[in-house]
Amino acid sequence: MSKLTYYTEEGLKKLKDELQDLKTRGRADIARQIAEARDKGDLSENAEYDAAKDAQGLLELKISKLEELLSNARLIDMSSLDTSSVSILSKVKLKNKKTNAVVEYMLVAEEEADLKLGKISVKSPIGKGLLGKKLGEVATIEIPAGKLELEVLDISL
Repeated sequence: MSKLTYYTEEGLKKLKDELQDLKTRGRADIARQIAEARDKGDLSENAEYDAAKDAQGLLELKISKLEELLSNARLIDMSSLDTSSVSILSKVKLKNKKTNAVVEYMLVAEEEADLKLGKISVKSPIGKGLLGKKLGEVATIEIPAGKLELEVLDISL
């Protein structure tokens, strides 16, 4: 039994595009590799054939996992989101109470997280610690380096 996962329109499209690419181009590439290896003769001692068959198995596993992920994926209705507290798709401006550094993050689904773009997963320690916090509240989050205290300065979409 899998849990539902919520995505932005962009994140859901990216997953669907990746699945389509694996099913078309990925499968065609593997079929070509298997055919080339098969043409080289005896299959019992053909390392290229074995490698191509292993790659095919891994590709099909990845396709299967993506299909399962998509079957449990739901698009987030932006109009129903509330900015009174931190939730998925919230853009939050935070102040580190220890260093006074100000950072801005957007909370997204695990598969969409990209720290370079300021997108953190709602399942990460910081994401979990911020969920439900309101403007002005301080989230105390346990991280490997100790405790992190982040004050919520702004919440937007």
